[in-house]
Amino acid sequence: MMVEFTLNGRKVAAEIAGKDRLLDLLWRLGVKSVKEGCSTGDCGSCNVIVDNRLVNSCMMLAVQVRGRKVLTTEGLSRDEELHPIQEALLEYTASQCGYCIPGIVMTAKYIMDNYPEASEETIRRILISNICRCGGYTRIVEAVKSVVQASRL
Repeated sequence: MMVEFTLNGRKVAAEIAGKDRLLDLLWRLGVKSVKEGCSTGDCGSCNVIVDNRLVNSCMMLAVQVRGRKVLTTEGLSRDEELHPIQEALLEYTASQCGYCIPGIVMTAKYIMDNYPEASEETIRRILISNICRCGGYTRIVEAVKSVVQASRL
């Protein structure tokens, strides 16, 4: 079956099987940032934003994005410039191995868009859905907090 949707601001159409996950479809479309960590929706490595909702792409069927807007890390940069979230994660050296970072970037984008007054407690509560095996949570939280605070200005 055919599914049409908007991916990172661009209309796309792709042939899918009924059992295909959004994660599988994104990989076929060349999206490299979305990682498969657990395949159970527990680690956050595959997080993307669908119609302004944070979702685990490993748990969503590809057919469910028909007519919807999907945003991945690739869709955040404009004209070769990093998104403020990405810049903050670099500034705070919040990434070690980097495997979890695309999911964390999307979670941070979700926080910025939906919780502009987020406290550190709120940021931590939402980021808890992202597993970082390298243990860089303090710097990740500080980076996200700095971007949320800067967006208030």
